[in-house]
Amino acid sequence: MKSLLVPLAFLAPLLVAEDYEPQVGDIYFQSLLPSALVEAIEGVTESPYSHCGILNQVDGKWVIHEAIGPVRAVPLTTWIMQGVAQDYDVYRLKPEYRDRIEELLAATEPYMGRPYDIQYDFDDEKIYCSELIFKAFRSVYGEDLGKVVTLGELNWKPHEAFIRHIDPSLPLQRKMITPRHLAEAVQLEQVFESLE
Repeated sequence: MKSLLVPLAFLAPLLVAEDYEPQVGDIYFQSLLPSALVEAIEGVTESPYSHCGILNQVDGKWVIHEAIGPVRAVPLTTWIMQGVAQDYDVYRLKPEYRDRIEELLAATEPYMGRPYDIQYDFDDEKIYCSELIFKAFRSVYGEDLGKVVTLGELNWKPHEAFIRHIDPSLPLQRKMITPRHLAEAVQLEQVFESLE
């Protein structure tokens, strides 16, 4: 009996979303398990979102393209389990943008295997989660998905020590696209919510 409980518990987060039907191209957001980096991302952006990825279907299985270590595709259930309480929110491109979703997913492929960018630079050597989706969208649609902000516009002061640990220069003019600002994109609509 014990051996049956593990798989059922593993699938539970997917079963909760009875009123949500996944679609290729859906963008998932979550709060990762606590760490100094997660606390800084969520605190600086004043948001519950510290990570995001984009949904694809490969050989009939749901996977998420994400940049959390090297850019990769992971099973959706694995992605959900890395979040606090396995909660997540889902956003979907509005109808006028859905005809090029296959191109959007293909545009993430050149970044596969690149390392995570803890400096949050907008170069292509290293990539962070919201940057992956932002750059793929821009390359396909020719417009920005969400608002690019500078670190100085955000709630950085309570997290200054941690930021300086990553970059002693305190790069307040560094431009970035955060998970929060990606989720606020006018091209998206929320289709599922379980994060509080």
